[in-house]
Amino acid sequence: MTSKRDYDAIVIGAGFSGLAMLHHLREIGLSTLVVDGEDGVGGTWWVNRYPGVRTDSEYSYYSFSFSKEVRDEWTWTERYPAGAEVLKYLNFVADRLDLRKDIRLSTRVDKAVYDEDANTWTVHLGDGSTLTTTYLVSGMGVLSQAIFPAIDGIDTFQGEKYHSSMWPRGGADLTGKRVGLIGLGASGIQMVPEIAKAAGDFYVFQRTPNFIVETTNDPVTEEEMAYLRDHYDEIYEKAANHPFGVAMEPAEHSALEVSAEERDRIFESKWNEGGFHFANECFTDLATSHEASELASEFIRKKIHEIVEDQAVADLLSPTTYSFNGKRVPTGHNYYAAFNKPNVHLIDVASQPISRISERGVVVGDTEYELDVLIFATGFDAMTGTLTNIDIVGRGGRTLREKWLADGLKSNLGINANGFPNFFMSLGPQTPYSNLPVPIQLGAQWLQRAIAWARENDVPFLEATPESEAWWMEETERAGKATVMYSEGKKAKAWFLGDNLPGKPEEFQVYMGGGQVYQQFCRAAEADGYRSFLANQSVKA
Repeated sequence: MTSKRDYDAIVIGAGFSGLAMLHHLREIGLSTLVVDGEDGVGGTWWVNRYPGVRTDSEYSYYSFSFSKEVRDEWTWTERYPAGAEVLKYLNFVADRLDLRKDIRLSTRVDKAVYDEDANTWTVHLGDGSTLTTTYLVSGMGVLSQAIFPAIDGIDTFQGEKYHSSMWPRGGADLTGKRVGLIGLGASGIQMVPEIAKAAGDFYVFQRTPNFIVETTNDPVTEEEMAYLRDHYDEIYEKAANHPFGVAMEPAEHSALEVSAEERDRIFESKWNEGGFHFANECFTDLATSHEASELASEFIRKKIHEIVEDQAVADLLSPTTYSFNGKRVPTGHNYYAAFNKPNVHLIDVASQPISRISERGVVVGDTEYELDVLIFATGFDAMTGTLTNIDIVGRGGRTLREKWLADGLKSNLGINANGFPNFFMSLGPQTPYSNLPVPIQLGAQWLQRAIAWARENDVPFLEATPESEAWWMEETERAGKATVMYSEGKKAKAWFLGDNLPGKPEEFQVYMGGGQVYQQFCRAAEADGYRSFLANQSVKA
């Protein structure tokens, strides 16, 4: 049974995922609405505006390939685009593809409830109104549910206090001020060099150091943009067929099968190339062999000691409790060199933890560091946080949060979960560990074809079978445990295992088996007539 509804599809979130979904669902004739609680298009690139925010991926594969108009008319200016430039790009996409007419901003979703009799979703908005839809899609992102650390006195600090994802839209003047930073994931790493330029005394409170691959950020030339436009499909195809979604050359050798001299030469060449080139193009086994991972670790520790003048500080910046790939490898822009500045002070809170936050600053042991500004770059409830922070209510009144808490993290390919008919996730948990625009676009195109097929074949809903969920959970765990990310990630309390959030079950939040392998599974489900998405119904197809 079906009933009248306001839209064929509602998409939550107006970032990369929401824009791609809106474009592709409109292409097959669905009346589609995107809603977003923020007052601007851009998703994470609207929210994150902290000093130094930029992509970790190069411009040539951090974009969509599906619109020739966008490809031909947009011009990137930096090898690693700054957040403001990515935001301009997404607004350009929204304007060039005429998406804004179907986007409603400043519209927060509080709850979504499935009506089994009507086969519709009712979306409850923050202003008390509701909308109904046949298909509901989460485009809420993977790193947007911010978390604060559980430190005594966190609310007592009397100075300025910011989270990296809640930076003031008008900016914050840090000039000459005493600034403290807690958190050294990707956001904190990007902030350090920029804050170091402006602050007076800058105290960086470090619990776990990271393996950071430094890079340069050259301007994009006219010739480079012309090459990109001429080879866009080729570059995108290379990224789509790469395990990490980047347009890079596959490595040829194991780190263990070459001589020490050859190994150092390759490490050095890819270090100089910068960024993800080091992780992806050096050797075939940096993510699968503990011995190879440790060889990369030794090389980066050596680089840290070459860059950082104070060798005691270099020691603290060099991870020793886990090896390379134990955390997501971030791209650095003069991160290590920032610690050579006399105003930058690295405070080791692994050996002596933060005991409390006071009205005046941060107390480590018995030492109080007085601050004017305290910044938290303490990360996110990754992958699942946005989906469990609101009530997504499926069959029998059960929320997605309750399902995952009781049964473990279950889905079919991270796209849909049993008990939640016609609810789909862009970049859902258990989707690839990747440069994200690639699986976002491929996922939107897959869903476009799946919904078109369902409508053509009078299939009222798509819903993961319990068997497909069990299979995908097993495959996700198998693939993850075949990498060093499992053992080393546990040591590093990595977000991709959920270990960055106390009390969160330790499960692989992402698929580590390679983006290209994941896409093969998606194509197989499609070729099989979507049978693994036909729970609770008998369909002749």
